[in-house]
Amino acid sequence: MGGFLGTLEKEGQLLRITEEVLPEPDLAAAANATGRIGEGAPALWFDNVKGFTDARIALNVHGSWANHALALGLPKHTPVKEQVAEFARRWDAFPVAPERREDAPWRENTQEGDDVDLFSVLPLFRLNDGDGGFYLDKAAVVSRDPEDPENFGKQNVGTYRLEVIGRNKLAIQPVPVHDVAIHLRKAEEKGEDLPIAITLGNDPVMTIVAGMPMAYDQSEYEMAGALRGAPAPIATAPLTGFDVPWGSEVVIEGVIESRERQIEGPFGEFTGHYSGGRRMPVIRIDRVSYRTNPVFESLYLGMPWTEVDYLVGPNTCVPLLKQLRAEFPEVQAVNAMYTHGLLVIISTKKRYGGFAKAVAMRAMTTPHGLGYVSTVIVVDEDVDPFNLPQVMWAMSSKVNPSGDVVIVPNLSVLELAPAAQPAGITSKMIIDATTPVSPDNRGSFATPAKDLPETAEWAAKLQRLMAEARD
Repeated sequence: MGGFLGTLEKEGQLLRITEEVLPEPDLAAAANATGRIGEGAPALWFDNVKGFTDARIALNVHGSWANHALALGLPKHTPVKEQVAEFARRWDAFPVAPERREDAPWRENTQEGDDVDLFSVLPLFRLNDGDGGFYLDKAAVVSRDPEDPENFGKQNVGTYRLEVIGRNKLAIQPVPVHDVAIHLRKAEEKGEDLPIAITLGNDPVMTIVAGMPMAYDQSEYEMAGALRGAPAPIATAPLTGFDVPWGSEVVIEGVIESRERQIEGPFGEFTGHYSGGRRMPVIRIDRVSYRTNPVFESLYLGMPWTEVDYLVGPNTCVPLLKQLRAEFPEVQAVNAMYTHGLLVIISTKKRYGGFAKAVAMRAMTTPHGLGYVSTVIVVDEDVDPFNLPQVMWAMSSKVNPSGDVVIVPNLSVLELAPAAQPAGITSKMIIDATTPVSPDNRGSFATPAKDLPETAEWAAKLQRLMAEARD
């Protein structure tokens, strides 16, 4: 964590706030503001917070395309489309085995049993004024499949919202399509608690992969190695024996108590709306290991764009692209940047009439799509899904609603989706904005106007001349 903050500061992407601030509303309001000042917003560092002693708080660490590029080891001005392309290229190096290390820095201090008190370790504060309590919203939660606990690939590292409901208690929201929910279901069917480890202040790439919709038996640590271009350092958690990131600031260990539920929420979510209070599983914390004076990393989320949208943008686009291409190699690109992929734009070639709709339906039934992908816009291979003017052109000129808009009722979606009715159920929509091909011979698309052959050369020349004029 500290190493990446140093990189951000060196690159002019870390802003230290030296004046004394209030924990509420100043911390969250400042992080909220980073999403309103442009795409180059910095990470924020606070160490002068009224009412806290020795608090070190980092916000908006991934909260701009510049910061996201630096997290991947790219130049900070790398365009977003190039970041997604590089992400996809590195994906192909998966798996890269992790490297186990000893003497993890989070072993410096320990609380156990009745001595566990999160309030003495972390400077907790609310993110939105309507939140039901304090949240750990940028933690990586590690769990294992109770039926196959030694299977490294089935060990999950995921990001889930965690509400602090006591000095040694948390409530967790496991969305049914997520791996931790599968692990918990298996444990509860056996009448057992589910051991877990929760890590805070992680390597920036580890945070990225913890939010990726990977296959159930794909290891996040092996994916982190592929994205880093080097093995991810891991260590053994002392109580559970789980594999956890070596460089974390805090490691929390305990169990999700079998069949125990308590009200969790409300919480201002990535959808830009509050989710209501619901009965959710309860975590009992049995051990906390932490660095001396740990950095508490959190993120603000609410009305997009906020840090969470930068964090889960490329790492949602690329898995969907890879999963679709495995069955439909015609798929060219996937833009799932919008609200964690509740809306997805896909460009594809077509084998035959109706093919684009088949691609869209498959996107809705990927592991991520089952819980998220509610609207799919499909465009031709010569339309860039990251170029919204091109996408809007395709929708406005190629869509005949009577044949190109498909509504599929009563499909699954995460309960947090505000439009779901009842919670967890929605109708999903496909908008086919591709050019019909045989035997679907509708419309008059025979003579498209394309860029002149010399356009690309002139575009490069104009960009060069503009750069020279600025200098």
